[in-house]
Amino acid sequence: MRRTWIWKNICGIVINLQKIMNHFFDKIPIGSKTPEIVNALIEIPKGSQNKYELDKEFGVIRLDRAFYSAVHSPLDYGFIPHTLSEDGDSLDILVMGNEPVFPGCLVEARPIGLLKMVDSGESDSKVLAVQNKNPRFNMITTLEDIERFSPHLLEEIGHYFETYKHLQGKKVQVIGWEKTEAVKKEILISQERYRVTYGD
Repeated sequence: MRRTWIWKNICGIVINLQKIMNHFFDKIPIGSKTPEIVNALIEIPKGSQNKYELDKEFGVIRLDRAFYSAVHSPLDYGFIPHTLSEDGDSLDILVMGNEPVFPGCLVEARPIGLLKMVDSGESDSKVLAVQNKNPRFNMITTLEDIERFSPHLLEEIGHYFETYKHLQGKKVQVIGWEKTEAVKKEILISQERYRVTYGD
């Protein structure tokens, strides 16, 4: 009887913790200055060869898989809370910083451009942003600024997404980069899609 009672209480504590964590992640806002500045929850740090994802059921960052190819994430990579893309997931975001952050880190980011892609036949978009609270990026406001600040970076990001799934037998087609107004529009559309779908 006592073992049963203890076990039930342990299970109850675990379930309550899961509910608390789920509630916590659901409450992370998109940001009060959207679309000029957004919150980005980072899952994969720059340089990682592992694909990490937020497990909303358990409220932790889990290892989804190691990349099949000898590639690494070109920038900190995650998603914008309270957005919903056409593929049914949150809107993806890459964030420039002078050094990697860690999985689960919340970063205030300033969107600069939008990478349009087709992943396994589905439309896919990636927001490119810079850390908003990093003085090294204060002067970056356009894709042209990024090209001056870090020549070859945009090509590197495009090449990464074109090739990182080859050994999985999946095809990714990179369509190209769109500028600041396009990325702001995409964020607002994804935010509205989330609101309509989830009522928030």
